[in-house]
Amino acid sequence: MNKRQFLRCLPALGLAATGCVDSRSHSHSVYMLVDTSGTYAQEAGKAQVIINYLLGSLQAGDSLAVARVQSRSFSEKDIVAKATFDSRPSQENAQKRAFRERIDNSFRAVSGSRYTDISGGLIQGAEFLNETGAGNKTIIVFSDMQEELDKVTQRDFPINLKGIRVIAVNVVKLKTDNVDPRLYMGRLEAWQKRVVKAGATEWRVINNLDRLDAILARS
Repeated sequence: MNKRQFLRCLPALGLAATGCVDSRSHSHSVYMLVDTSGTYAQEAGKAQVIINYLLGSLQAGDSLAVARVQSRSFSEKDIVAKATFDSRPSQENAQKRAFRERIDNSFRAVSGSRYTDISGGLIQGAEFLNETGAGNKTIIVFSDMQEELDKVTQRDFPINLKGIRVIAVNVVKLKTDNVDPRLYMGRLEAWQKRVVKAGATEWRVINNLDRLDAILARS
């Protein structure tokens, strides 16, 4: 048993000394959506910085998946890389190296998609997180949060984000936002209302990439 496993198996207060706390209740599962639509695809390099931070911060038993936000994002095919990290340090390090290589290869030459299905990505992300059984679940949305759907894609219905934190990162301002800042503030407010109504435990916007520690820190 390594140190991490030992600490997770320390008896909880009031439990029998021989008991072992369920490690899943302490594990963290993160699903990161990376917007690759339009000109925002140029921001992919910054997304890699965040992914590298997550790989350095998540531990054995934690899970990480990275997916693209494209014209229709409710699909496992949009997941670029995913892993649940092994309790053996050598295997965990190998998993993280392979994960980083897949990300580097996928984002080396990103072509922007025509539409931006953020809602579909949230639904897919919630499905992934719930399947991991982790006690702490986070969706990171790396996007300008401007959703644009084609005429046939349907996303105007309630979604379920119960027990999940939703963190919007690097929400750049559009040209129209510069003309009228109320558009930017209104867009973020609308998303906040939607994710909170969907049962999310937290909504947060992080634009300062020097404070990446706030991504995994609960408010």
